[in-house]
Amino acid sequence: MLPGVGVFGTGAITKVLVPILREKGFEIKAIWGRTLRESEDVATSLNISFYTNKIDDVLLRKDVDLVFIVCQPYLHAEISVKALGIGKHVVCDKPMGLNQSDAMKMVRASQYYPTLISLVNHSLRFLPAFTHMKRCLTEGLIGPLNEISLVDVRVQLGSLFPEKFDWMCDAAMGGGALNLVGSHVVDLVSFLLHQHAVRVHGVVKAYTKTTNNVNGIRQISAPDFCNFQMELANGTLITTSIHSHTVPAKTFSQEVLICGSQGHLVVRGGDLFIFKNKTDPSQTAKEEAVYVDVQDLHFATSDSLLPRLYIKGLCKMIGALKESFAVKESSWVKEPVQAAATFEDGLYVQAVLEAVRKSSETKSWQRVQITSDTPSNHDQIMRFARMSTM
Repeated sequence: MLPGVGVFGTGAITKVLVPILREKGFEIKAIWGRTLRESEDVATSLNISFYTNKIDDVLLRKDVDLVFIVCQPYLHAEISVKALGIGKHVVCDKPMGLNQSDAMKMVRASQYYPTLISLVNHSLRFLPAFTHMKRCLTEGLIGPLNEISLVDVRVQLGSLFPEKFDWMCDAAMGGGALNLVGSHVVDLVSFLLHQHAVRVHGVVKAYTKTTNNVNGIRQISAPDFCNFQMELANGTLITTSIHSHTVPAKTFSQEVLICGSQGHLVVRGGDLFIFKNKTDPSQTAKEEAVYVDVQDLHFATSDSLLPRLYIKGLCKMIGALKESFAVKESSWVKEPVQAAATFEDGLYVQAVLEAVRKSSETKSWQRVQITSDTPSNHDQIMRFARMSTM
């Protein structure tokens, strides 16, 4: 028996997430929205019987045992801690929170209730191209892991901002390219190489300044460009470029290149290729396909701003969750979701993102430091959130 699901959030990801959950056999028991009208509209369109704008109304339902938190980041910590405290499994979207203080609260709650699932939606870990890339790295097909010299990540995507102003348009609310896409890159590197960044250097810019639609013009502070470098503990250099202001809306391309002592691996879109250095000069060296993605994705709606790769990874992750719960001997097992990002992984990602933002402000390299006493501006954010609904 799969657990009943409660969904927090009514944005674009919810409209993709709910069909995937149902296809995997999960039942959606309740949905929460910022306003009652918002939750009612989405519940009606997705055929969800119970909707509310009160967090506790979802968490206290006896038929909800698993919650997906895909709402505004300033609420992630509050909902996660409450959910774990009353025995609910939690899957939280990225960014994990607004700062390390929020993330640390979530980590402590997950450590206090280790028998419950507590995962962060870094779905690229489950994309087949990257699972195959990790296997190739582990097997040393381009040389030993400690001899990886460079990782180059380039992401181009269409508009990050919906037509109607919401939290994704505001940097203080957790929006922007660094949080929404850069968080995936930081987590993916640690997943593939088993190494953490020790220092970073970054540039974060907001080139898109306003929304312009029938509802009026609102100021955008969330960045649509970021370029950052990470130096790992073993000396490997990671370079990342993410922007969304030079390509048509809904266009997406992503390339992840890893260079080793004996060749390189590269994932373009959902396909994995390998290039191995030739010892015989007479031979012609060329890339060879290791994995080619031919999966059709019927969940991706034409109006979704979510890249298809991230949706495919999300689909795979939910499939793994289903396997975790489909065991008669116990309530759930860890092995199917072993590869998923934990709250501890999310805390590390949060620390890197904060260091990148600080580096952009100071124009200098910054150490990555995980602190447990980061001051929280939660009250200010709550006030801003109430104002943005007016």
